[in-house]
Amino acid sequence: MKTIFKNTFFSLLALLTMAACEKDEDKIYVNSIEPGQLIASEDAIVLAQEESDKIVLSLAWSTDNLVASNPEVGVPGRQLSMALEASLDENFSNVVETTENSYSKAYTGASLNALAQSVGAQPDVASNIYFRLAARSGANMEPVYTNTVAVSVTPYSIDMSHAFVLDNSQAPTGMSLYSSQSDGHYEGFLGVSGWYNFYLQEGDGHIWGAAPIDGNPFTLSDAENKWNIWFPNPAGCYYVVADVNELYWTALSLPALNLAGDIAGELTFDRSNNRWTLPFQATEAGTATIRLSADGSLYDSNSATDDAAATPQSIAFAQEGDAIMLADQPGDITVNIPSAGDCTLIIDLSDPAHWTATVETGGQEEEEAAPLIFLPGVDDLASGSWTFDNYLRLYDNATQSYAGVANVNSEWGYQIAIERDNWNDIYALAEGDAYAGTLLFKSSTNLPAPTPGLYFMNVSLAALTYSLTPVQTVYYSGFNDNWDLHTLAATDTPGVYTATVEVTSETPWGFQIVLDEAWSTTLGGGDGILLYQGVDSVPNIPFSGEPGTYLLTVDLVQATYTLTAQ
Repeated sequence: MKTIFKNTFFSLLALLTMAACEKDEDKIYVNSIEPGQLIASEDAIVLAQEESDKIVLSLAWSTDNLVASNPEVGVPGRQLSMALEASLDENFSNVVETTENSYSKAYTGASLNALAQSVGAQPDVASNIYFRLAARSGANMEPVYTNTVAVSVTPYSIDMSHAFVLDNSQAPTGMSLYSSQSDGHYEGFLGVSGWYNFYLQEGDGHIWGAAPIDGNPFTLSDAENKWNIWFPNPAGCYYVVADVNELYWTALSLPALNLAGDIAGELTFDRSNNRWTLPFQATEAGTATIRLSADGSLYDSNSATDDAAATPQSIAFAQEGDAIMLADQPGDITVNIPSAGDCTLIIDLSDPAHWTATVETGGQEEEEAAPLIFLPGVDDLASGSWTFDNYLRLYDNATQSYAGVANVNSEWGYQIAIERDNWNDIYALAEGDAYAGTLLFKSSTNLPAPTPGLYFMNVSLAALTYSLTPVQTVYYSGFNDNWDLHTLAATDTPGVYTATVEVTSETPWGFQIVLDEAWSTTLGGGDGILLYQGVDSVPNIPFSGEPGTYLLTVDLVQATYTLTAQ
């Protein structure tokens, strides 16, 4: 029955559109208007957030002939002003109205859900929303209405208390800002790298970026041609305010958090966890009183990202229940020290709705090295730009050592970045050539590029060293407990090699990928990931499949492998 109804709707929509077009050729002096017809594609809709981007309801309407001084002459539809009205009341005592310039309107799940909320429908409850079209033939004319259409809509609840930070590809980052009144004014602390760029997504799916204005990323826009929003150069902790009603955002850079009171020391900002920490020695268990404040630089539409134009501004904290909040002056904050000995004061700003100051037993844990480092510039002649698409994988946490294969084709040399999209925290050349040397943090000299080709790269951030070795022939070894070298064939894609492997017996020790006949460079790993076996802790690649024929595919640049039964 619904299929017949939808076919009827779309047929009528076509007729209504044709009728409207026919009237476009006529000229007339307008006196009045007669009612038209409104139809809907659905009569009952249950909305779900996971289908918010889909078209869920379409409306179409006609406006009949206007009465004119010459009845033989028709009236063009474009002489009309039209408004679509929606209400929970079939008498339309409270109306949400939108101006319309065509003869149909389509609602996505998100837009219909927003309309349902605007007219006062309750979440998770089916309510009739009444629609009608009001048409006027002049500014001072009384409107003429179409028939009324009722659509039963069950909206879903939207949490507008958070705006979520998306990266420059509009993927979630886990960071968010908070609106205590759910009114489009959001605040919170973010830990970001220099020039970090992002988008903001509200709870209803609305995405905000920067207005396309050169040199000023602090004006918000939801236009199709919006740019991503970007922070200024200093990395670290920012207090961020974003208001989607007033279309602005600001960023207060906080290079340090001042601590006074019973606990003394210099707090360190943990950017990845968005918190400040201080290890200290407690003489006894009990309570301690501290005070927190910060002096920063405010970036906004007046300063843009110019460090010299940023406005000095200070903030302070006070206690509110089990949380801390911003205050005009530093207030007493009480923390509980669980025991004497090694303790860590933690100022956690990661939840924008609930900032906390706590003390935990134990010193600060040794920070794990990042799983990847990136190679911007290493293939700019091939890719056309500097990207973070090329990387090396961590193989030894103790020495912060990374290794892997890169397809080097670089015009200006390259850098080693410790975080994706972070252009500030980079290592580059201290001394050396294209094949070996030493690194310097934030060096102004790029690492020199060798002759284009595949290279095995080994980097230690602890020792500040790098080395590159050409990759020529690639082998596998270990299947059937046979440790001879077997050649993999190169494909048309640089770094990708394949081989057909016949498994006839057990492979108890796994297998390896070998990059030279001297066995000085071998790759192990597991779960589809290749790791350089530069330390004993990196195992061979396990295999426990049935006997048979397998296609082994190795991507040295992406550091992955697949083994597919044939």
